[in-house]
Amino acid sequence: MSLSPLPLEELLPLNRAADLLQLLERWVERGWLRALDKAFVGFLYELDPHSDPLVLLAAALTSHQLGHGHVCLDLFETLNAPDFALSLPPEGDLHTGAMLLPSQLLHGLDGAHWCHALACSQLVALAVDSSDAAQSRPLVLSGKRLYLRRYWAYERRIDSALRLRLATVERAAADLPQRLNRLFDQPAPDGVIDWQKLACALATRGAFSIVTGGPGTGKTTTVVRLLALLQAPAVEAGSPLRIRLAAPTGKAAARLTESISQQVLSLTVPDNVREKIPTQVTTVHRLLGSRPGTRHFRHHLGNPLPLDVLVVDEASMIDLEMMANLLDALPPHARLILLGDKDQLASVEAGAVLGDLCRDAEAGWYSPHTRQWLQAVSGEDLSASGLQEDLDGSHPLAQQVVMLRYSRRFGEGSGIGQLARWVNQQNAEEARQLLAARRHDDLFCVSLKGEQDHALERLVLDGQGEGAQGYRYYLNLLQSARPPLDTPRDDHAWTHWAQQLLQAFDAFQLLCAVRKGPWGVEGLNLRITAALRKVRLIEGDEQWYEGRPVLMTRNDYGLGLMNGDIGIALKLPESDGGPPVLRVAFPRNDGQGGVRFVLPSRLNDVETVYAMTVHKSQGSEFTHTALILPDALNPVLTKELIYTGITRAKRWFSLIELRGGVFEEAVRRKVKRLSGLMLELDAMPEKTD
Repeated sequence: MSLSPLPLEELLPLNRAADLLQLLERWVERGWLRALDKAFVGFLYELDPHSDPLVLLAAALTSHQLGHGHVCLDLFETLNAPDFALSLPPEGDLHTGAMLLPSQLLHGLDGAHWCHALACSQLVALAVDSSDAAQSRPLVLSGKRLYLRRYWAYERRIDSALRLRLATVERAAADLPQRLNRLFDQPAPDGVIDWQKLACALATRGAFSIVTGGPGTGKTTTVVRLLALLQAPAVEAGSPLRIRLAAPTGKAAARLTESISQQVLSLTVPDNVREKIPTQVTTVHRLLGSRPGTRHFRHHLGNPLPLDVLVVDEASMIDLEMMANLLDALPPHARLILLGDKDQLASVEAGAVLGDLCRDAEAGWYSPHTRQWLQAVSGEDLSASGLQEDLDGSHPLAQQVVMLRYSRRFGEGSGIGQLARWVNQQNAEEARQLLAARRHDDLFCVSLKGEQDHALERLVLDGQGEGAQGYRYYLNLLQSARPPLDTPRDDHAWTHWAQQLLQAFDAFQLLCAVRKGPWGVEGLNLRITAALRKVRLIEGDEQWYEGRPVLMTRNDYGLGLMNGDIGIALKLPESDGGPPVLRVAFPRNDGQGGVRFVLPSRLNDVETVYAMTVHKSQGSEFTHTALILPDALNPVLTKELIYTGITRAKRWFSLIELRGGVFEEAVRRKVKRLSGLMLELDAMPEKTD
């Protein structure tokens, strides 16, 4: 939409604070700003009734940016492309009447003048000002970036912690080459670089390291061998390392527990070393000791975690605030190892920490010193790798980051793997051709002809033929595998049945891009519930019925349930012989295995989960995954969302479309989250061993 600059007299909101507040109220009514953003500006206006409206406008937009995952407001980028930078107004919302648009309000503003107004404000501290007066100001200006103080402090805490860790040189075992060769006793084919071996080697020499890679590239295999590499010398010396494993969600923790348990059994190490490699994974919240109702944790800078090594999986889901708290709680001597897929969706909250830290992972950027050291200890030669070389020491973090590049799950013949790669490279044309060719039996594409098209119901109930199941699979098993009703309540048969059903439910999952509307989570859950009732796969109460799958939407420490946990409502006999009672079965995520049964009346923060957002699916995998795209473009539709949805599938993937072109446009759009996290780190000198 082309906008003309407004006459000066119509730009009064930038001359009088009271007029700006009224305009912001109207933006809230239109849904362009959150009520929280307006309330924050009102708070600042109370602190300084003589505030320059330019300062209050910047504050409103900075708060708005947090709601979109950005850590700060880039003033110049906002002026250059306000609608793009701010996602304001929402795409397609052209019925504005006579209301002043954000684009119009910002049109003609000078970036230097805006920065000057902020620098002169009593509400804004300059990043370089450490005086007591500056510390009490709610906004911080760092160059052209404006922060809420709390988020500027998170960035500084992370930056300081990483600087210390990157400057720390750990002493590697004298026989590291021999130990690596014993753990990696199957040499890679000629000419193929063993990135897993390189990742283990690099991580031994630093207090901080990152292993990133897509699904099936062996992140878990790598970290188990790394833990063996670190633990073996410590066990031999009689001082075993205290190692802890964590993940952002209960689902991710449970999945990592299962995969690590299998990997540890296959290690070629002495039993006394294997016994000291943990297999139980906890959530990051539980590890830090979350205090319900507060932002604080039991473990912090003054009460660090009692550990020597911490591994955090699915690190792409960790937001800026959580990463700051995690680094604060680490004792100075401890190693931190992050695992994750840098190309997945970033955290729901502000920040894209793993993405920021892995900015150089694709290109490598190893220095000559790092390359020489790696070849000496691992035998792997990077000279023909085609990666960039850091000749001036301007990429210090890259020296502790390894990207695993070969997927064992999605090989060259995998349609899912090829589709994920094309999407990740933002090649919408090749991705479309792959879907249209129908050459791969693990890829399906379904085009709906509107809301009345029942192809959606057929897919969701029955899947895509043999193997690629729908929801009928777990609901049929619910009936066919049920123990006799006269089986005592304490009989293991009931737990086994519940475990079977929870596993069967993972055979299929419908994923959505959005929450609202007929093609979002809310509309689709209602539609699928109605379809299941129509064919009598579910019966009973409208809200709670046997077979209802539910998703925890908030941590409940009293019940031991975490945000993202999935349970299924089942009828179980009572111990006194009374009629069966509905209870919800959840997999235990406390390291004890088994199933936890909870009365529905105790579950306040759950929602039906026949459909879930792609964001909520992170940390999970499903045998058959279907991704449904809305019928119109939406700011959340990006290549990261599509890629994350595709890679939740283990064996089959179905794309469900309502309108041509939405998939292609989403693939062409990339998430850009504004932060200043890497700017100072790049100026660090490289360490030497």
